[in-house]
Amino acid sequence: MRMRSNVGWLYCLQLLCAMSTLRAYPFTPPLDLDVTPRTTVLFNELWGCRRFSGSALNYSTLLLEEEPGLLYVGARGALYALQASNISSSSHTIDWEAPEDRKQLCLNKGKDNKTECFNHIRFLQRFNSTHLYTCGTHAFSPQCAYIDSREFKMSSVIEEGRERCPYDPAKGYTGLLIDGQMYTASQYEFWSSPDIRRNSPNPMLRTEEAPTRWLYEADFVESALVKESVNSSVGDDDKIYFFFTEKSQEHSLYFSYGRVARVARVCKSDRGGLLTLQKKWTSFLKARLVCSLPDYKFHFNVLRSMFVLEGPRTEDTMLYGIFGLEWKNVKASAICRYSIKDVQQVFEGPYMENQEDAGAKLTEYTGKVPDPRPGSCITDRLRERNINFSTDLPDDVLHFVRRHPLMSRQILPLGQRPLLFRRTVDYTKIVVHKVTALDGQTYHMLFIGTDEGWLQRAVEINGQLHIIEELQLFEEPQPVDSIVISQKQMSVYVGSPSGVVQLPLSTCHRYTSCFDCVLARDPFCAWDGAECVEITSHPDRSSLTQDILNGNQGCAKSAADDLALHRIRSVVAGDDVLLQCELSSNLATPRWTRNKQQLQGYGLNSGYRIGTDGLLVIEARPEQSGNYSCFALENGVRIHVVIYKLIVHQYLPPAPHSTLQPKNSNDSNPAPLPPQFQSMKNMEAMYISLITILGGLCLVLTVVLLYVSFCVQSKRGKYSLRAAAQADRKKKRNDRMELKTISSHCNGKANTHDGLLQIVPGEAQVSSNKELPPAPPLPPPPPNSELDYTNGFSATLPSVLRKMNGNSYVLLRQTDGDTTSPLYYSFTDELNQILEKRKHTQLCSKPDESSV
Repeated sequence: MRMRSNVGWLYCLQLLCAMSTLRAYPFTPPLDLDVTPRTTVLFNELWGCRRFSGSALNYSTLLLEEEPGLLYVGARGALYALQASNISSSSHTIDWEAPEDRKQLCLNKGKDNKTECFNHIRFLQRFNSTHLYTCGTHAFSPQCAYIDSREFKMSSVIEEGRERCPYDPAKGYTGLLIDGQMYTASQYEFWSSPDIRRNSPNPMLRTEEAPTRWLYEADFVESALVKESVNSSVGDDDKIYFFFTEKSQEHSLYFSYGRVARVARVCKSDRGGLLTLQKKWTSFLKARLVCSLPDYKFHFNVLRSMFVLEGPRTEDTMLYGIFGLEWKNVKASAICRYSIKDVQQVFEGPYMENQEDAGAKLTEYTGKVPDPRPGSCITDRLRERNINFSTDLPDDVLHFVRRHPLMSRQILPLGQRPLLFRRTVDYTKIVVHKVTALDGQTYHMLFIGTDEGWLQRAVEINGQLHIIEELQLFEEPQPVDSIVISQKQMSVYVGSPSGVVQLPLSTCHRYTSCFDCVLARDPFCAWDGAECVEITSHPDRSSLTQDILNGNQGCAKSAADDLALHRIRSVVAGDDVLLQCELSSNLATPRWTRNKQQLQGYGLNSGYRIGTDGLLVIEARPEQSGNYSCFALENGVRIHVVIYKLIVHQYLPPAPHSTLQPKNSNDSNPAPLPPQFQSMKNMEAMYISLITILGGLCLVLTVVLLYVSFCVQSKRGKYSLRAAAQADRKKKRNDRMELKTISSHCNGKANTHDGLLQIVPGEAQVSSNKELPPAPPLPPPPPNSELDYTNGFSATLPSVLRKMNGNSYVLLRQTDGDTTSPLYYSFTDELNQILEKRKHTQLCSKPDESSV
């Protein structure tokens, strides 16, 4: 009873600790970790994008071969050979679907006939100079086969794949072909435990399950060969590293993790033991990978992806991993990097042991370690002692290895913290590429895929990440399953459930100015004085400008003002006008000046309201006329974006047939109207005349139709003129007048839909069976300027409440269409507040004709 109460008390304490950790999220991480992508490229804005999609699904297995220029793709029920230069140009296909009888057996086992009972290609690698080797789930009955790479034809010999490929397409899996030997890690059978195996040729090796289980519900994500024998002074062996997440074996009074990230290693020349550990690994060791925010005591325990970046020397090899949280309903990701030297030191450190008298608690082993060191590979020193193979190792060493597979020390990331931490994002795949910049330094470029089909390009600078851009690869959200990079083709290939996408490593021509090119901090790009170019295309780089370290040096300051747009806005006093300022960079903040004086406007009483999308002038007054300039402030650089000449007019144009009086009743001789309002008055008069004529014609036609209908009905029966009139009025009420805008663009971006401004019924009466005559063409605007005489309303505005002619409001609704930038923020709330503030004093119960 006492033992049960202690166990219950420990369980409650662990539960409270877990709840306190959960309560700590979300929190505000350090600003240098929660990095915002500099630019966002939407699906319809991708440049140089090529796509491939066959009749299959799940294009998750990619194999790139640079020399022949081929990209091999393994999908569900098919394999493809694509041209790496252009994947959409041509393809060769091998159909390899499971037969119907196999699918029926799969269904009989209770599996899903929409996802599981197919042949999902899980393994595809080069076997020798003439053949590839591939394995598939084959409707829960795995099979493997050879492919003649010259003819891209499958061999007639089909091999059993149960020892090499998982039965379940959703199970974590990784595999390598090294010198004709196949190393794989997965859960191979439904009733089996996860296992790391060497399958061919003999002898076959695997992990131990008793008396000490080496793997606990492991979910494998990656494996890699590290050639530690190269230039080794002790004759060490190459090692294969496996990366996975498994059930935790560590327990503590203060914390408990359900799952933890691990790295395990085995020696390539391992042959197993002679009697002890026969057909088992004698070199298997594993250690914990830590990726956490130590200041917040926040840990990322689930490993999602790992990439091993080889260096010029073995000790320069780096590991980049994507980590997530155990809670599936909380989206967050972190990227940590590790040095292979730190990994090696942990495997040379103390071991953990299981103390049976301490309630199966793992603690650090403090006893004597046998010689030679358990878990080590065969070295020159051991060969001098006639220990040439693992079968020559003493039994005490093998017994120790069996019971002590876990290392005591943890592998910490470089800098003791993540490179990147992003909330509300689940990263799925990472690939790292080395690029030499103009300064001669080699930078690591990270290509990171998300669960919603985005690809982020980032560069590591002095231990921090700068995300250059994020690209929306697919119109429909879907996870990025695989990424490979071709240095020869200067392309990155992305596999997903729906197809394969090919993108250039960089699109330097997207940057239109010197500062835009330099601020991007893209190691591939530099400014040549006229445009942003790729440095690989310029043998003479002396005239190129690039600044990766700081991101703000090298451009003339006068260049920041050269590309500023010039616009003219003319409004009536009392109107609210929005001066838009579209920023191309998500890292830039807007700064506004009026007549070269800095503006600081917040709140409704200040006269100005500054937002991320522009400057709102509230109740414009004539003294607020002047030159308004918007600057983009980014990384210490101020760039001129747009210059507005704002003209605020004191008087309103008199509306036809209106009793509108001047605001000042004592002024019997108002000042003459400006030319633009005189032209508007002439246009309104023309419209009224045309409508009057059309109305007269309608009246004549109505009399004629009534007379004819009366004559007809007198012969056929009674006719209810009242019912017809009621139906006609009902039809008129349901009609809606639509006015096309001047431009079908929203926020300066092209839209595939026609922009329509819909006026709320009740603001004006228009005949439903007659159309307005076409308006005369607008006069051309002055060069390099945008002229707007629409009382502060621009055709490119979002859906907001606008004040028209100073006496009433109408609701203008833009048609649906995703044309705003991701960081767009409108002034709808502020305008609603203004409307609420003035509704008792300035809103008319029956607006006059000038409202429309």
